[in-house]
This record gives sequence, C-alpha cells and structure tokens, in this order.
Amino acid sequence: MTVLPRLAATLALLAAGTTGATAQQCGGDFQSFLEGVRQQALAEGISKTAVDAAVADMRINPKVLAADRAQGVFAQDWRQFATRMVSGYRLKFGRQNMQKYADVFRDVEAKTGVPAAVISSFWGLETDYGAVLGDFETLPALATLAHDCRRPELFRPHLMAAIEIVDKGYLTPAEMRGAWAGEIGQTQLLPEEYVKFGTDEDGNGRVDLRKDAPDVLMTTGKYIASLGWRRGEPWLEAVNVPADFPWDRAALVNKEPRSSFASLGVTKADGSALESDDLPAALIMPMGRKGPAFLTFPNFDIYLAWNKSLVYSLTAAYFATRLDGAEPIDMGNPEPGLSVDQTKALQQRLVDRGYDVGGIDGIIGENTRAAVRQEQLRLGLPADGWPTANLLSAM
Repeated sequence: MTVLPRLAATLALLAAGTTGATAQQCGGDFQSFLEGVRQQALAEGISKTAVDAAVADMRINPKVLAADRAQGVFAQDWRQFATRMVSGYRLKFGRQNMQKYADVFRDVEAKTGVPAAVISSFWGLETDYGAVLGDFETLPALATLAHDCRRPELFRPHLMAAIEIVDKGYLTPAEMRGAWAGEIGQTQLLPEEYVKFGTDEDGNGRVDLRKDAPDVLMTTGKYIASLGWRRGEPWLEAVNVPADFPWDRAALVNKEPRSSFASLGVTKADGSALESDDLPAALIMPMGRKGPAFLTFPNFDIYLAWNKSLVYSLTAAYFATRLDGAEPIDMGNPEPGLSVDQTKALQQRLVDRGYDVGGIDGIIGENTRAAVRQEQLRLGLPADGWPTANLLSAM
C-alpha cells in the first residue's frame, strides 16, 4: 500500500509545532530532531511516560531510507498483476474469513455501509489476512522518514500519531511493527488512521490492529466510509463492449450515466442488459479495446484514494467483486503493451509534442493515457488509450 495519496489529512498538523531549535522539523543533528519531537508531543498533550518510551525507541534505520529511494513502478500489466494477486488461495481464504467473521462484518456494514467483500479485498491483498504484517519497527521507521527532508510534512504527523498509539495503550513500542513507511496492522493503516478510526470491536480493552481481527474489520470499515463510500452502490462491473464503440469515451475521467453506456451497446459480461439508470459510470479498459473492460462507479474512487495506482486499485476492486460472487473476467486477447523503458520513450515523445504526462517515469497513468488517446485520434487509430509498439513506431 502506498502512503502518497494520504498527504492532505496530515499537512494541517505541521502548523502546530513549537518554535526555535527544539521544533526542528527535519534534517540536522538527530538528537536535536528528537528533542523537537519530544517537545511537540508533550505540547500536544501526550503523557511524558509514553513520550519517553516512544522516543527511546527512535533511531535512524538505513534500510527504511533505501526502501524509500527504491520505490519502483508496476512493471507488470494489469492482466499479469491481477492473475497473480487474485489467486485461488486468496479467494478461498477470503470467503472462509467472510464466513468466520460474518457477525462482525454484518455489524460493520450496518454502521459504515461498507460490504464484507470490499474490506476483505484490502485485507487479502495487503497482508494475506494478517499472515504477512511486515517486520519494520514503526517508530524508528517514522523517525527516519520524518528526519529525512524529502517529505517530513507527510511523516512527522504520523510519528506523532504513533506516539499517541503508545499513550492510548493500543501497542507498545516493541509491538509496533509493520511496513517500512509506517503502515501498521492487517490492512496496513497509517498511524493517524489508526488513532482516528481505531475501534475496540472485540471489547478486550484496547485497539490491536495487528492481532484482533474484529478491531481490524471495524476500523477499516470506518476508514473506508470516511473516504466517501456510498452505501448500497456497486464499485465495479465487468462488461462487454461492441466493436463500434467510440473508444475515446473509454476513460476514467469520462463520467456518464450508466444508461449512456447501455445505449451505446455495452452489456454485462454475460451479455445481459445493463441497468439503464443515472448512476455515474466510467468505462475503463486497462489493456485496450481487445482486453478486459469494466464500468467503474463512484465507489471505485475509494480504491484510488487507498492506492493511486490503477493497476493495484482495479485489481483490488476486481478481487472484491469475485469475493462478492462475480464470475472470473474474460481477459480477452489484448495487444502486447510496452516495457518500462519503452513507456519512458513514449512519454518523452509525448512531452516533445507538448503533452503533460505527469513525468517521464514509465508509469501508464491517466495523463499518459489521455495523451495517447489524442495521438491515436491524430493518427487515425482506435483511441483506446492503450500504448503499443505500433503506436510508438507511428510517432
């Protein structure tokens, strides 16, 4: 799970810091930095006992910095990634857990509107239902990233929240382990989310998102609901698209009533008619017009809020439909895509033609897909936004 989409909720906390040398926000002498952390935590009302215990655990972890610098892009296309991640194992254990915790899931949906399959899709992909939680020590990881001056405005608030987790008695510093960027627990929530939405669903006196599945499920449901989940609405549906579809309308940014797609001949995956209603929808084809196709609905935006990568978000949303009873998608016969290096070459050519692709990074994001559609239209090709070797040659 990437932490980048969650910047907005943390930026306001930076203004609460103290002034002077002890309020040092990043860089410099690490002990001076820790003194600034200590003073800020105490000023925010966290107990001296918790602050002392947490700060004593903080140190620079070079492996965290290496992981931060080494973040890459999805080299696999959506079909490869989804086939690997939506495995028989994850489907089997996901359904078993949905049955095992059926009472908890009913309570979660009643209170938040978020279905069991949606929570379980994140639960399965993030940690295999709690089997792989990560072994980075959270306080050192967050201290390392907050001290590093790349993105202190992101990580310092989470460092404060991690100290608060200790103060609340949810986890001890030794128990607080997870991913390299500070995510904790079976659905890999960040410390601010842990504090804000943490719920003692099993009633044992503390919120433990590492070991207590009921706490995990309710807390995750509340977090997803906070992102704007619309109760009772779908998130994703596999569809069939006719060969004469106006391909330039197949874009995540193009929201139309579901009835519009029905009128253009789009059907459900089994060939039956779509509901002809006003529910906003977007048609996306992650591998072009010859590959799988989906209608996404407003609730799909929650997946993108969790992780901005379309490859991850579409995989998680598809996984949730499978857990909810949908049949496997027909992967079609898409044209081969580009390698990361070829994608970078394509992006450079697009930039040279005046397009904003959001950076030459090898990531086929929405900006790149929009530019590709424009070039496909210019060249008289089907404008499905899927970059291929033929397009690269034609440019």
